[in-house]
This record gives sequence, C-alpha cells and structure tokens, in this order.
Amino acid sequence: MKLQLKKPLFLLASTAILFGCSNADTDNVSFPDRSMQPCREKPNCVSTLDERHEYQLAGFGLTETGINNWNLIEQLALSLPGASLGSQKDGYIRVECRSSIFKFVDDFEVRLQDNRLIVRSESRVGYSDFGVNRKRAELFRSKLSEAGYIKP
Repeated sequence: MKLQLKKPLFLLASTAILFGCSNADTDNVSFPDRSMQPCREKPNCVSTLDERHEYQLAGFGLTETGINNWNLIEQLALSLPGASLGSQKDGYIRVECRSSIFKFVDDFEVRLQDNRLIVRSESRVGYSDFGVNRKRAELFRSKLSEAGYIKP
C-alpha cells in the first residue's frame, strides 16, 4: 500500500516543481529596459556593460555600415532561435527568446549608443542558464560580423 501511495505523490511533486519553474507568471508582463544595468548576482546574465569577468561580454563596435543599418540589426536580433519581439523603441529592442523544450524566456536587449551596441541577455527565472545567454550573444555577434556591421 505504501508503494502505491508513494508513486502518485512523486508524480504530483514532480509536476508541481516543473510548473513552479515555468514562466507562466512572467508572460504578458511589461518588463523594464534593463540594457544599461549590470547583471545581478546570478550566473544567468551577460552584458557588454558589466565589468565582472563572469558576466562580461566583449564590446560590439559598429562599422559605418552597422551604424546606418539599425533596422537590419533589429532583424538579426529577431532571427535568433526562439525569438519574438518583446518591445521596441528608437535605438532599442528587447527580444524574448523562448527555449524549445521548457519554454523558458530570456530577455535579449540591444541598444544603439553612438558607434556601438549595448547587449544584455538574461534569464527571467532560475539561477544558472548553463551558458545559454552567452552563446546567444556570441551567435548575434557572428551574425553581425557576417553582415559587416561590427568591427573585428
């Protein structure tokens, strides 16, 4: 009898944990522009403005072509895996990147500032992102580089 009771409790607890870690409470919520803020103390964020090694991204210096093609830079950001438009205004875009399996959402922010891009990518939930945000930012860098929009 105890074994029969333990199995349903285990399944119930497992389901509660999975749904407790979902983004259901963060969907359709307005998020502030955090592109100019350093990352918090959790290893699930990277930024070109953060000076701490574990959170820091190398700069995105723009070429003349890049400076004059903000709309195409936005399109490259929206071409990232799982990407959809979160918000947009002059010289700023927040892209919501949703993971394919668990549907976790990361906020990928890009801001045009003078002759460079401010790039910040952060997971909405969880402690660690297992390097996903850094990989996304580096994929964005390679797309920009292929297009001739950033300096080598």
